[in-house]
Amino acid sequence: MSEQSAHSKYEFKKSLEELRTKKGRGTELISLYIPPTKQISDVTSQLRTEHGQAANIKSKVTRDNVQGALESLLSRLRYVEVPENGIVFFTGAVDIGANKTNMETRIVEPPQPIVTYRYHCDSAFFLEPLEEMLKDAKTYGLLVLDRREATVGLLVGKRIEPSRNLTSTVPGKQRKGGQSAHRFQQLRLIAIHDFYKRIGDAASEVFLTIDHKDFQGVLIGGPSPTKEEFESGEFLHHEIQKKVLGLFDVAYTDESGLSELVNAASDRLADIDLMVEKKLMQRFLTELVADSGKAAYGEVQVRENLNIGAVEVLMISEGLRAERLTLKCPNGDYDNAITRNFKPGEEDTSNIPCPVCGMNVELVERVDIVDELSELADQMATQVEFISTDFDEGSQLLNAFGGIVAILRFSTGV
Repeated sequence: MSEQSAHSKYEFKKSLEELRTKKGRGTELISLYIPPTKQISDVTSQLRTEHGQAANIKSKVTRDNVQGALESLLSRLRYVEVPENGIVFFTGAVDIGANKTNMETRIVEPPQPIVTYRYHCDSAFFLEPLEEMLKDAKTYGLLVLDRREATVGLLVGKRIEPSRNLTSTVPGKQRKGGQSAHRFQQLRLIAIHDFYKRIGDAASEVFLTIDHKDFQGVLIGGPSPTKEEFESGEFLHHEIQKKVLGLFDVAYTDESGLSELVNAASDRLADIDLMVEKKLMQRFLTELVADSGKAAYGEVQVRENLNIGAVEVLMISEGLRAERLTLKCPNGDYDNAITRNFKPGEEDTSNIPCPVCGMNVELVERVDIVDELSELADQMATQVEFISTDFDEGSQLLNAFGGIVAILRFSTGV
């Protein structure tokens, strides 16, 4: 994913998180989805009809808020040009606490085309169509097995989802007294065949539910010769059997084996975003452990290296929500910039005290850290990558390194 599209996806995701926090007191929040094929004249005609019908709302407050939101939409639609993917308006009286509301409007240009026109009025904004656009539909079937256990799962985008776990009744190689070696071996082979059939049935049930347009193939892992026996025995449904991409050696056959399988198949999956991100994080961790001086982490260290053009790759966690606040004391005792993490929809900074006199400071400027560092990276021809938290190294980036790390072009000593 290019830096621009990755950053756009980050901003889109952040916008949805903020919209998710907005609540109305009744059915006062309007969500308006306009596809590129919809005539604006038709939209305004419906909104005028809705405005007239809103006059019948018994509660004066709700009636005024709904009609106010509709009037705001109608005034904006006079000048709107619908982009090629369509446009979405979110308008309404948002509850801000202390028995107060604030009329807010957010306009979102979706990353994918809107298919259906929709007018929706509720106590929360209707976000499901946009949230679906965030999902990576590319899916791989995962299967790890030996003669004792098997686990079926999916790799959906960057996320591994375990689906089924099976255990066998295959007897060990040591036979009980009184049994002939031949009969024992026959019973064992029957039990193995039955277990393989159970695995195939379970895997086929999981994999056949996936839309064929999104289903990229199946990866099978396990020790030799088990995985080869299973694959050659054609225990999978014939449509799934054609989708097998390869067999890979793995040591574990529980849920952890699914992650091991994805790592083992890294060359086969080299082009998917998950493996690109994994390799970048592994490269950063290798430089860090080697103490080469070419790994930096944390906002301060990374910012200093960006300023001197030393950063080759800037990696930012998709889960990072941080802002830089420039604060000033009304008495002139304090003037400084601080960085703080924030929750989506959080705005209030009125209770930050001056460390000198104790008075509440004034907010002079608020800057999103991700926007600021991305812009600085652009100026320095630095590659920017946004890293998911859906895998171990990505989670480590956010939780252990503060969500910001860099691979340097050369050691700077910073």
